[in-house]
Amino acid sequence: MRDLILAIDQGTTGSTALLVNKNLKVLAFHNVEFRQIYPKPGWVEHDLDDIWAATNKAIKGVLSKSKSYAKNIAAIGITNQRETACFWSRKTGTPLHHAIVWQDRRTVALCEKLKHDGHEPLINERTGLLLDPYFSGSKVQWALENISSIKRAASHGDCAFGTIDSYLIHRLTGGAAHVTEPSNASRTLLFNIEKLAWDDDLLGLFKVPGSMLPRILDSTDLFGKTKKVPGLPDGIPIHGILGDQQAALLGQACVHEGMAKCTYGTGSFILMNTGSKIRRSKHKLLATVAWKIGKRPVYALEGGAFTAGAAVQWLRDGLGLIKSSSDIEKLAKKVPGSDGVVFIPAFTGIGAPHWMPNARATFFGISRGTNSSHIARAVLQGVAFMNHDILKAMENDMGSRLRSLNVDGGASKNDLLMQFQADILSTQLIRPKVVETTAMGAVFAAGLGCGIWTDLSEVEKSWHTDRTFHPSMPKQMRQEHLKSWAEAIDALKSKI
Repeated sequence: MRDLILAIDQGTTGSTALLVNKNLKVLAFHNVEFRQIYPKPGWVEHDLDDIWAATNKAIKGVLSKSKSYAKNIAAIGITNQRETACFWSRKTGTPLHHAIVWQDRRTVALCEKLKHDGHEPLINERTGLLLDPYFSGSKVQWALENISSIKRAASHGDCAFGTIDSYLIHRLTGGAAHVTEPSNASRTLLFNIEKLAWDDDLLGLFKVPGSMLPRILDSTDLFGKTKKVPGLPDGIPIHGILGDQQAALLGQACVHEGMAKCTYGTGSFILMNTGSKIRRSKHKLLATVAWKIGKRPVYALEGGAFTAGAAVQWLRDGLGLIKSSSDIEKLAKKVPGSDGVVFIPAFTGIGAPHWMPNARATFFGISRGTNSSHIARAVLQGVAFMNHDILKAMENDMGSRLRSLNVDGGASKNDLLMQFQADILSTQLIRPKVVETTAMGAVFAAGLGCGIWTDLSEVEKSWHTDRTFHPSMPKQMRQEHLKSWAEAIDALKSKI
């Protein structure tokens, strides 16, 4: 009997494959990084061939652990970076251009014009999103207007658009399927989150032909079956798809209204389950589809900081202060604090609740006494401050305080960051034993889709705590930290 789930977690900097049995034991794990492409300041691209190659290497990496694994896979689940826009030929499957990544800011002027023309209220009402370059819609319009290969293919009906999930399904099925599901579709600015369908008015606004778009299925439907994938037998069903942050919400077992999680990846993202109700934010947070499993969709309130782990990577790759990302905790612990240095991690703008697309990363308070440890500490604290602003806006929207926050992702292993985050939020943080909860969300979705698990209660039973971080910072110190942060944000706003 086939009882294994293969999860593909296609992230911003790498592709991960995870093989899990029906008892949720991780049998194999393999990650492959791929290159980041920066054609101009503020532009970020990925080569889709690089992504497919990394995905294949990750799959081969887990299957190499045992000859029996491949033939015992019951289903494949996929979770992915969400707003990244992909374009390929319907006829040949060949990518028409590099993918335009969610971090990319090239469409700032386009979004500003649409705002000036008064279109943001309609967009917010239909999609739950704000008009920002972060989302896919403006990227698609820009590509249709500025990239000749995409413009030409679209004019002949040969251009397929999709988020990363759609592209991976296309490749995994040998080109047989062009599909997506609501958690990914809800990040495009083209999807009506109430009707759960592509919105004709928004397609017209962004000048996107409907023929380019994938078909929308439920999050645990059958999306297709494998065909000619290296190392995999043909015919394995792809049964669960979720955008990465929604997958983490499911993987954290936040299946009841009011439960929330924060994922620390390239960026950091807080999502709160709002049940079957669309929660309209008064503080510039996003309403999004968490998943559609069964008859009714589940919605979430979301706030995201575009830069989290990426700031640590910058210290490693850009400044050479550390050899590996995990070294930052040791470096930061050499000093008791940042010595007044405040860092705003805004390499690709600032998201919720400030929404400053033109902002760039900035240090305040550097003196002759500042050393590499102060810089490292300030970078970690900057990530925590961003999350503080998001969560406080979320609490205001919900009208209640959050008593605990589930945390996951690579940086959640950093105890120094987690303790400072708990202190500055004045909220306990709960870290699970398995911090790769994004991939686990894909596992749960696929397992629910193929019948290995019957309902969400089994997801809850599988979740176990590793450590709880309790706030311990004195109130006055916390207030001083937040005052310095607020002053830095105000100073940055004044410069834009």
